Amino acid sequence: MSDLIEDLEPGGNAPEFTVSELSGAVKRMIEGEFGHVRIRGEVGRVSRPRSGHIYLDLKDDRAVISGVIWKGVSARLATQPEEGMEVVATGRLTTFPGQSKYQIVIDDIAPAGAGALMAMLEKRKAALTAEGLFAQERKKPIPYLPEIIGVVTSPSGAVIRDILHRLRDRFPRKVLIWPVAVQGERCAPEVTRAIQGFNALTPGGALPRPDLIIVARGGGSVEDLWGFNEESVVRAAAASDIPLISAVGHETDTTLIDYAADRRAPTPTAAAEMAVPVRRELMAYTAELGSRLTSALTQGITRRAQRLTDLSRALPRAETLLETPRQRLDRAGDRLPAALIAKVRGEEVRLNRASGGLRPSVLTNRVTVLRERVADRAGRLGYALARPVEAGKRELARLSPRLDPARIDEARVRKEREFEALCARLSRVGTGQIEGWQKRLDALERMRVTLGYTETLKRGYAVVRGDGDVVTTREAAAHAGALEIEFHDGRLDVIGGGGGSAKPTAKAKKSKDEPPEQGTLF
Repeated sequence: MSDLIEDLEPGGNAPEFTVSELSGAVKRMIEGEFGHVRIRGEVGRVSRPRSGHIYLDLKDDRAVISGVIWKGVSARLATQPEEGMEVVATGRLTTFPGQSKYQIVIDDIAPAGAGALMAMLEKRKAALTAEGLFAQERKKPIPYLPEIIGVVTSPSGAVIRDILHRLRDRFPRKVLIWPVAVQGERCAPEVTRAIQGFNALTPGGALPRPDLIIVARGGGSVEDLWGFNEESVVRAAAASDIPLISAVGHETDTTLIDYAADRRAPTPTAAAEMAVPVRRELMAYTAELGSRLTSALTQGITRRAQRLTDLSRALPRAETLLETPRQRLDRAGDRLPAALIAKVRGEEVRLNRASGGLRPSVLTNRVTVLRERVADRAGRLGYALARPVEAGKRELARLSPRLDPARIDEARVRKEREFEALCARLSRVGTGQIEGWQKRLDALERMRVTLGYTETLKRGYAVVRGDGDVVTTREAAAHAGALEIEFHDGRLDVIGGGGGSAKPTAKAKKSKDEPPEQGTLF
């Protein structure tokens, strides 16, 4: 009986699925069975493309699962995933048919305990330290008495009241408050924008730019203070052009903004104390300095007056200093009239001597001598001018024979002959080079003809073609509908392949010079 019934092949009656149908069935089954799951593992590869989505791997010591965080979810995460973190991810399992893999679409992700947070904090601290954001040389000095103080904190907490109360007790200053969330997922972006916003204000504008920034918050757990450990907050604090005091948490709490700030205060109240001095102490110190200055000036003036008195005692009296000059002046005054009379008489004698030599005859004789000298030189001027002219004429007469037109024509004829000789030489050289190229071309043509297949045909070989292709085997010739045989003196068509008798046609084709596409010479 079993021999009469045909056994079916295994799986022969199984339904057929398309790839898309099977992928969809697997997707529905996984999403139905694992609609909402929480997975604990270590973050592996993290990828952040320009789209804003985050792609990552969750792994343990034996398995890896892919994960994706969509752009809208990643923007509101309190903790951004980093490679090496141990986290607890909450989401839903699904499949990605394009790569035949399953993955988790993450709705929330959080560090797996305080140990993971501290490990991530140390790793981030080491990376930012390597960039030099915590270097001491980047710190800016705190102004001694700032005019305007900007405070970044929550407007409803006790921190801002403590700061304002302490500033009012020590030294009242203008305070600008930038309200922010001091914990939760909004903390880091709001604190970052506040620091950058204070730095963006224009000095002397409608809203004045602060001279000092205080970032303050009360104490709390590591999770509560985590917003001040975010990289964006640390970079904003390090890049601030305005000096910044960090007053986050109590004295035992340490966040990364404390390392990037210019000064760290253990408490918000201590930050207010660092920001301004005590007005009363400053006034007392100023009064003390004023008293010391007055005393020093009084003592200096007294010492200099005593010194001046001592020096004046060593100087002679004014009457004693003027006695000798007065006596010399009186003696010079007595001698002055006689000296003036003697001077006038001496000048009169000199004038009489000079006027005695200024007679008209002397001037006439001088003019006559000068006229004779001018006439003598005028007579020699014509001869002096004629000498260069005669020299130029002689030079022109010497050079004029060289400017003969016959000599110029002779030189032109000689240059034409030289040019014709050069043209003839160029023609001979060009003709020889062209003949050499022609001989080489003829030799190459002979070589081409010798190596061509048509020369082989002359030695008794032939090329067989069947159905337009070259036939290289007996089997191919037997199945060909018609054959064509090429000899050295032409081509011959043979009708009736397929193993039958071959009958040549009455008309033979002449051989062509082009070689066959491929084949064998027979």
